Amino acid sequence: QVQLVESGGGLVQPGESLRLSCAASGFTFRTSGMSWYRQAPGKERELVATITSSGSTYYADSAKGRFTISRDNAKNTVNLHLFNLKPEDTAVYYCKAAAFPGIWGQGTQVTVSS
Repeated sequence: QVQLVESGGGLVQPGESLRLSCAASGFTFRTSGMSWYRQAPGKERELVATITSSGSTYYADSAKGRFTISRDNAKNTVNLHLFNLKPEDTAVYYCKAAAFPGIWGQGTQVTVSS
């Protein structure tokens, strides 16, 4: 059974940082590309960053220069470091495995507010 469990969200002030983590299980993690998405209130879910099985990365324009995606194949985790957070980064953040596009975790809430 494929499972994705996100953690690490919280309430932070503008300019602060967070590290999100997604623990994956039920599939061969090292062979799957992994992505982070986010959904802000009243908006559609959007892609934030992707890391391929070989470690190549892609970032949405809103994430370039501020977010860093990484993976640890030994621990079956994919991380998203968020730096210099802005109020518009407030959203629920989800991870997704490319091999299982229909499966989502419960997400982790990130709130950026002064």
